[in-house]
Amino acid sequence: MGEVAANIEALRAAVAEAVAAGAQLVVAPELATSGYVFADGEEARAAALRRDDPRWEAITADLPDGVVVVVGYAEDAGDRVFNTAAVLTRSGRLGDYRKSHLWGEESRFFAPGDAAGAVFDTPVGRLGVAVCYDNEFPEVPRRLALAGAEVLALPVNWPLVDRPAGERAPETIQAMAAARSSRLATVIADRHGSERGVAWTGGTAIIDDDGWIAAAAAAGGAGPVVATLRLRHPGDKSLPPHNDLFRDRRPDLYT
Repeated sequence: MGEVAANIEALRAAVAEAVAAGAQLVVAPELATSGYVFADGEEARAAALRRDDPRWEAITADLPDGVVVVVGYAEDAGDRVFNTAAVLTRSGRLGDYRKSHLWGEESRFFAPGDAAGAVFDTPVGRLGVAVCYDNEFPEVPRRLALAGAEVLALPVNWPLVDRPAGERAPETIQAMAAARSSRLATVIADRHGSERGVAWTGGTAIIDDDGWIAAAAAAGGAGPVVATLRLRHPGDKSLPPHNDLFRDRRPDLYT
């Protein structure tokens, strides 16, 4: 919590481990550089990074060409602080997305972003990015899929909630449903363990574009999760032999 230098070093090592395992898209959790459970706004600002902070180079300098890394961080934007995800490559920063749906006490520390997710053209294709609670709103992943996203990168910090024995976390179920309904593969990076009394779900998972979990964190949630996905063309939403998920939509009936 608040140990930005140590967190960046941990990120550097984790990214290197994932790349060594063959990953071309690497996603780290929400607020991975700072921690989440802030005491007040001053603590959040003290752990925030600017987009031009030279410390980002510790993560990007050793990336192979073609690898994309998505990292959640507290963004120092001058007069405001945002809960942001950076999209990084060795050759530069492709962009940033600021979380627009703030959960719980986040509004004490962060300003909301002004977009419901974002899509970036990357070496691994058109990448949608949202952050945690954003994905609880079905309009967000659907909007990104309609904009041509092939994969959704989803940094999260999911607080552990009660659920019936044998059930997946509710956030995982929602992500699986959204992936299936829009044919949008989703890469979820979650926290594990606990921080200042908040226990995390450990829900890291990779969901394919049929909505099935291709790989997930083991019990306890520690360590990287790697999977290889074979994706359809982003425009292929067909349900043979007669249907198509997007062509069958009736937006005129949904207002």
